[in-house]
Amino acid sequence: MSNRVSINISAHIAQVTLTRADKMNALDTAMFEAICEAIDALKAESDVRAVVVSGEGRAFCAGLDLSNFAEDKEPMDLMPRTHGLANVPQQVAWGWRTLPMPVIAAAHGVALGGGLNIMSGADIRIIHPDTRCAVMEMRWGLVPDMAGYPLWRGNVRDDVLRKLVYTNAEFTGLEACELGFATETAEDPLARAMALAEEIAGKNPAAIRASKRLSNALADSTDEDLLLTESEEQTHIIGKANQMEAVVSFMEGRAPKFS
Repeated sequence: MSNRVSINISAHIAQVTLTRADKMNALDTAMFEAICEAIDALKAESDVRAVVVSGEGRAFCAGLDLSNFAEDKEPMDLMPRTHGLANVPQQVAWGWRTLPMPVIAAAHGVALGGGLNIMSGADIRIIHPDTRCAVMEMRWGLVPDMAGYPLWRGNVRDDVLRKLVYTNAEFTGLEACELGFATETAEDPLARAMALAEEIAGKNPAAIRASKRLSNALADSTDEDLLLTESEEQTHIIGKANQMEAVVSFMEGRAPKFS
């Protein structure tokens, strides 16, 4: 796709790779643009049932490339909502939540600052136990502003998050899992993420996408809204060809063939 991000689609799975390995996939202007373009491209891929995001080389993402943000440059105007609810820096993390299909992050090496935010945007986050992680912005006298707060809400305990934001203390991938930043650890995060993506790709794609919409609604919907939304989503799925195929293929002990 570019010299920053590649997309490979096979067997209903899109493998998205950050490809700036010589800079530990640090975020410069071109990387921000490439990730946003990748997210936009995947929205149009109706045949993709799962997405896996990983980093090439020895790191997932080292956060901001500070050499790209010199003091003599005008700061980016962060107020315009250029991508729905988000601005450009927020979109590289928040954008994964807006995709209709599940996204799995596979992190290794480092996931610092913006890299941690990108990982946090995934539905499921697989991380190597020795990965270096941090909410890094306070080191540079900044606040987290790449969609971390809405993504961490409900996953990371409030006082723990405050401590990590205020101190920019590092923690490991194993600790990230214990604290709620990651879903599980694996010695080979990419292999585990791909295996999980294959499992998800074998489910009824209509039910998977509806389940993601319901999951996204959890944070800001009332019980009344969620109960109604459950019923609405199920009404669009139950009795349809793919739902019947899920039942029949299971009863016949074969792999389903979804349209």
